[in-house]
Amino acid sequence: MTSSQNNPVYIVTGAGSGIGRATAQRLHTDGRRVVLADTDHASVKTLAAELNDMRDGSAYPVEHDVTLADSWAALCEQVSSFGTIHGLVNNAGITRDKSMLSMTEAQFDAVVDVHLRGAWLGCKSVIPTMRAGGGGAIVNISSSNRHGAFGQTNYSAAKAGIVGLTKAVAAEQAKYGIRCNAVAPGAINTPMIGDVPDRVRQQWMESIALGRLGEPAEIASAIAFLLSDAASYITAALLDVNGGEQHL
Repeated sequence: MTSSQNNPVYIVTGAGSGIGRATAQRLHTDGRRVVLADTDHASVKTLAAELNDMRDGSAYPVEHDVTLADSWAALCEQVSSFGTIHGLVNNAGITRDKSMLSMTEAQFDAVVDVHLRGAWLGCKSVIPTMRAGGGGAIVNISSSNRHGAFGQTNYSAAKAGIVGLTKAVAAEQAKYGIRCNAVAPGAINTPMIGDVPDRVRQQWMESIALGRLGEPAEIASAIAFLLSDAASYITAALLDVNGGEQHL
């Protein structure tokens, strides 16, 4: 890592796979300097090597646990020698699916901690630097399942909470030049849905107007837009990227 105090950088959590990986790749393609944060350090080291082969010094991998305030403090300290935080994508996520009566408190807490607490800590941690730098943009990842999904009382609650968090952060930080928006993916072709039964996939297809799963790169495009100057008059917004999925 080299000293680059004035270079704007973009942090992507959960950058090791799926939507996070696609987002990091898209931001890099757009010429951004990207911090790749994930608990799976090996995966982000591999991705950083690939990106730095294309443009040296443009990607930095960090082992990071979004649920820990100390991990966020360490991340922000490391980023300070790589550049100035101008963008954050709170993407890290897990699932622990069970019907409510079968779900343990630990399974509920784990999902809420990663998705909702992680996004809250992320915003809280980067905003002081963004304020000092004159502004920035945050994108939090919600989900179509914020409406409620069978077996996901934990996930649905967390993703609905992210919408409220996004709007509250946007209201508080607008006067400091900080925008905060959310993207809500529908059914996306990522490792997270690898174990979904065929019958459930078929139900998805029947509810999606475009008749197919989305691809991570399609979500990354929406995120990149909201982080860009092209979205300079957009804040407190929720952008559904779901192929026209219908909800009861």
